[in-house]
Amino acid sequence: QVQLVDSGGGSVQAGGSLSLSCKFPAWIRSRYCMGWLRRVPGKEREGVVSIDSDATTSYASSVKGRFTISEDDSKNSLFLRMSGLKPEDTGTYFCAAWDRIRAGGNCATVNVRPDLSLDAWGQGTLVTVSL
Repeated sequence: QVQLVDSGGGSVQAGGSLSLSCKFPAWIRSRYCMGWLRRVPGKEREGVVSIDSDATTSYASSVKGRFTISEDDSKNSLFLRMSGLKPEDTGTYFCAAWDRIRAGGNCATVNVRPDLSLDAWGQGTLVTVSL
């Protein structure tokens, strides 16, 4: 298991913004899908956004237009800018990497496959959005 390091969570009022960061091993970017996922107690894991090695992205419909993923490969870092936050965005966010083949050749399938095995992930960072 390859450990990723994510950070940046916190508490914010509805409508506010937060930015998350993730550091990853340099070699992983070209071989694996990457992205941000979130977990909420009592619910299945939810894919927030995925990004492939060609920079193709896919956002969950619930966050599209509000969240933006970006990367800085020179720093081996991945970011998630979250704006217009809603209470339903509350959860533990973590960055992750997974096998592209296992995902059927499409990184975005993680959004509809809560059972899809991950190969590396961060410890998670809590995001709390209040009214």
